[in-house]
Formats: sequence, C-alpha cells, structure tokens
Amino acid sequence: MDLSFYKGKKVFITGHTGFKGAWLAFMLLEAGAEVTGYSLEAPTVPSLYKLCKLARRMDSVIGDVRDYKNLKKTFEKAQPEFVFHLAAQPLVRESYITPRETYETNVMGTVNVLECVRTTNTVKSVIIVTTDKVYRNDSRPKGYVEDDILNGYDPYSNSKSCADILTNSYVNSFLRERNIPVSVLRAGNVIGGGDFAKDRLVPDCFRAIQTNTKVIIRNPNATRPFQHVLEPLVAYMMIAKEQVAKPELAGAYNVGPDEKDVQSVSEMLMHFQTIWNGGEFGKNTPFDWMYTEEQNAPHEAAMLSLNCDKIKSTFNWAPKWSAHDAVYKSIEWMEYYLKGKDVSVCMQKQIKEYLSKK
Repeated sequence: MDLSFYKGKKVFITGHTGFKGAWLAFMLLEAGAEVTGYSLEAPTVPSLYKLCKLARRMDSVIGDVRDYKNLKKTFEKAQPEFVFHLAAQPLVRESYITPRETYETNVMGTVNVLECVRTTNTVKSVIIVTTDKVYRNDSRPKGYVEDDILNGYDPYSNSKSCADILTNSYVNSFLRERNIPVSVLRAGNVIGGGDFAKDRLVPDCFRAIQTNTKVIIRNPNATRPFQHVLEPLVAYMMIAKEQVAKPELAGAYNVGPDEKDVQSVSEMLMHFQTIWNGGEFGKNTPFDWMYTEEQNAPHEAAMLSLNCDKIKSTFNWAPKWSAHDAVYKSIEWMEYYLKGKDVSVCMQKQIKEYLSKK
C-alpha cells in the first residue's frame, strides 16, 4: 500500500478520537491528506488522540454521530472524497449496561453517516467499519465467511449486525446507482500502542503493571482473531483506494489474522509475559496474571475466528505481523510512553516497518 495516494485528498473520519480512529488519522496526515474528524471527546485519559496532538494537524470537530444536523453541517463543510466511519460504542460489556445508547450510536449513527454520503456530491469512496462479532456465533472452530448469517448475540454485536445490514440497503437503494462504492469491513480484535480502553486485554495488562498487580482474566480459553491495529487500517485504506477505480470490488470483507494466529487469551498473555519480563521495564515490574471466575458474568463468545480468503483473493492482501509481533509492537509503544518519549516517533517507525515488510 502506497500511502502517497492520499496526499491532498479530502478525508472524513468519524471516531477519530478513539484508538483505531486516531491511528487512522495519524496515518492519513502522515500521507499528506486533508483530514476532517468528527467524534465525541476522547473516550479515555490518557488518549492516543491527545498524545499525538492530532487536533493541531486536522480539522477536529467534537460532536455526536447521533446528531444528524451537526454531522451534516460538518460533512458539507469538509466536502470529503473519502469517508471512513469508525465512530461507535465499541465494548461488549458496556453494551449490557447501556443497550439503548449502543443501538442509537451504532445503528442510527451509521444511518446518519450514510445519509450525509447520499446527500453530498463529492464522495468517491466509503468504508463502514463493523466488527468480527456481527455473525451469529455458534462456537464453530472454523472462521466465519462473509455470507454467514449476521445476528450478533449481545447489544454491541447485534447493533453492528444491524449497521452492516442497513449499509447494504443504502447501497442497493441509493449509492450503487450513483457509482459511490461502499465496503463494509469486519475486523478482528485489534491491539497496539495507544489503547487505554477498559475491558480490553492489552490495556488491562498495562494497567496491572502500572499498579503492580496481577491482571485478572475472565476467560483465559476464549479465542479471538487478535491482530495489530495497522493490519485492518491499511486494509481499509487500500480498499477505499482500489474501489474508486473498480467499484465492482466494493462489498463486505473480513480482515483478520492467519489461522495460526487466532489464539486464546492465555496464549496472548504468554506472549506478553515473555516479551515484557525480558525487557527493560520487566526487570523491576514483572508482569503476571491470574484467572478468577466471574459470577453472573454477561455472555461473551468462547470462540471466534474469521475466514479471510475473500480479501486475500480479491486484493492479494495478507497479514504481515504475527500475534507475537503484535504484542511486541504494543509493548514497544508503551515503553516509549513510559519513558516520556514522543510516541509519534514510535508510530512513524512502526508504520514504516509495517509497510516495508514483504
């Protein structure tokens, strides 16, 4: 992927203050794009968005995707060519606490973005980001394919299934006839530097280290398609580019690791423990974890993986970093952060390494 394609392009990102959104905004800015972001305030303190000082480099608008009037105003001002919709309530466990807000954000937020696309004449390409959890999970050992039934179990997963389905309706009803290609990307569990969210594996590990405690694990045998955040983000940017010239390529695509890197939580923890404890900080603050059975815990899938043959055959795409690599890069970023160094330098380094890897 040659990021120079985006130089001078007008790009609109929803959710740019979040973990994935901030990485995407950073990459596009490094490529020379004119970026407008629309999002709520950064969801964590600290946040990657503020650590990278992204507000100084882009038109950053703080707003709610549920507020169509404000979103439309921002969209019309930006006149974007490329749209990446990442804004979401992204946490399974949170969705059990705030189900209505989760559906409002993930369903009506997506409707509002697509409505802006429908009523604007500048858009050339759209990427709608959903999740690997959109599928009806039957705990199968093999990965889900794009044509499998969409029916997520919990409010988060189900709201993303709804977003996926409604996007297809907007394409069929409005956008295909206007030659606006729209792809839905269903990515696996992303990790990487700059994620400070709750109820996520790597951030929980770092919080345990900083408080000199053991990280508490709920489901050590649960498997997930873990991958470094650069894997799906580069795929989003690649497909957004390619579908402009070849709109027939637009569609739904899984983005995940190879089968050997679909690993259990305990396997990921072993990677983390080996890398961290063997490094500079691990000597003084070693990492460890423990399993504690949670009583009356909300339902979470025990097994989840993606079949990514479609994106591989269509775009000649392949993941570049293993699960071990993804953990290593996450720890490398955190070491920059703990030393008080500029994390942007680490991100530039990792992006260059990723793009140059064959």
